Amino acid sequence: MSANLLEDDLHCCQDKLEEDILKSSPFDFVIKQFQGKRSSPGKRKEHPSAIKKLFRGFDFGKSEGKDRREIEETEINNSGADDQSEKEDLSVEDGCSHLISEAESPSGEQRFNQFMQRLGKKPNSKNLDLNNCALSAADVIELASLLPFLPELEEISLSWNGCVGGTLKALTDHLHHVNLLKVLRLNSCRLTAEDVTSLGEAFEIVSQLEELDLSWNSNIGGKLSLLTKKLQKGCKLKLLKITDCNLTAKDGESLDTALQHLAELRKLDISCNKEIGGGFKDSTAHLASLKNLEVLDLHQCSVTEEDMTVLSQMIPLLCSLQELNLSSNKNVGVSSDPLLGRLRFLPKLKSVAISNCGLDEESFASLAEAALHLPELKILDLSWNKCVGGNLKLLVGALKLATEIQVLRLSSCNLVAEDLALLTLLTQDGHLARLQKLDLSYNNTISDKGWVIFCQGLAVFKELSELDVSLRPSSCRDCGTWFSELLAALTKLPALAELGMQRWVLSESQRKRLESFNQDNKRNIRFDC
Repeated sequence: MSANLLEDDLHCCQDKLEEDILKSSPFDFVIKQFQGKRSSPGKRKEHPSAIKKLFRGFDFGKSEGKDRREIEETEINNSGADDQSEKEDLSVEDGCSHLISEAESPSGEQRFNQFMQRLGKKPNSKNLDLNNCALSAADVIELASLLPFLPELEEISLSWNGCVGGTLKALTDHLHHVNLLKVLRLNSCRLTAEDVTSLGEAFEIVSQLEELDLSWNSNIGGKLSLLTKKLQKGCKLKLLKITDCNLTAKDGESLDTALQHLAELRKLDISCNKEIGGGFKDSTAHLASLKNLEVLDLHQCSVTEEDMTVLSQMIPLLCSLQELNLSSNKNVGVSSDPLLGRLRFLPKLKSVAISNCGLDEESFASLAEAALHLPELKILDLSWNKCVGGNLKLLVGALKLATEIQVLRLSSCNLVAEDLALLTLLTQDGHLARLQKLDLSYNNTISDKGWVIFCQGLAVFKELSELDVSLRPSSCRDCGTWFSELLAALTKLPALAELGMQRWVLSESQRKRLESFNQDNKRNIRFDC
């Protein structure tokens, strides 16, 4: 029985298998083969269109309501759509791979932050301050590559980085990415002629630039025209500073030509260029066009008598001028041109510096008369003009009218006791009430009696914060009886923060009184003795 049952079961299984095979088409068989391959690990998934192409030559009978041609056309259309779908699938896969790659690499902002942090600076998207950071040439090149990620940048300061010299072109080539740039400071960067050329070419790109400071780059001398010839009408520069760059008279002439394009200029500083003297002789017309100029600094420029003639004609036309510095130009004081007298035509002047100009009594009198027309004067520096001593009375009228004056510098002017008595009298009459800084240093010609008179009236300077009565380096004197008057006055000067007394010899008791003064009077005055 068991044998028969086993035989019957075998026949039944065989019949079942044959029936299944007969019901399955060849297409189903091959599909299963492809499905088997697709499920194998590490194998690429086969696209249905490939299977359809494989069996396009086989005829498995007509489909419901469609003949062979209709089936072929449908398969061709489907094949095209499937191919496109495959391409899109691959594109998506590639895109995802690309996104993953970008996610793994740092963004421009991250690179900028890392760059700044490496230099010990706080990142700022508007103000790039890298002054005195010991930058290398590689740092400058890397910085240039970061500019595309700083579209809001308005200020770049790279001063006191010597390695900037010779690499500036790498930076200027990318300045078109920061077209909002307003300030560029490159002080003491050892700029070369090539750098100056690159900077000139950049003027066409940084159209919004308002401040350019190239001070203390000695190699600019003789090459300034490489920059100035690129200036064009409509330039928005408001500040141009080229201090101590070894500029020559030739540079001065090239600057004269460029001034016609600087109608917006507010501050021009070409000070401490000792070889530029003689470079202003043809600048009258161009300088006169600077109607918005507020600050003109020409100190230590060795201006010649020809320059003085030009300046005498030009300065009165600068109707907006507020600050004028002609210090350390000997020809200012001895020239026959009435430059100082013509300052009366500049009623907006707030600061006049004519230190060390070799003034004589005539030129000083001319200045004193012009000062009567300067009611807004806040700063007056007459230091190192010996003629002031004994003649300060010429300035009394102007000092009475200058109710805004805050700084008066009379260092090394050969002042005498009479001059200090005059200052004291002015304060007692209510003048000089807003004076904050008074420099009387290096006036060894003042007697002890003069210092006593001055110290007795010193308490009237209620807003005085700095006072200097130091002696010349080559001399020293004992403090006389005026020392006690000085300490008494200091207790009545609430704003005083610094007192210069160099080379005055104090006795032991005087020194102890000075050392204990702050503690005894609850003050914090810095004594420079």
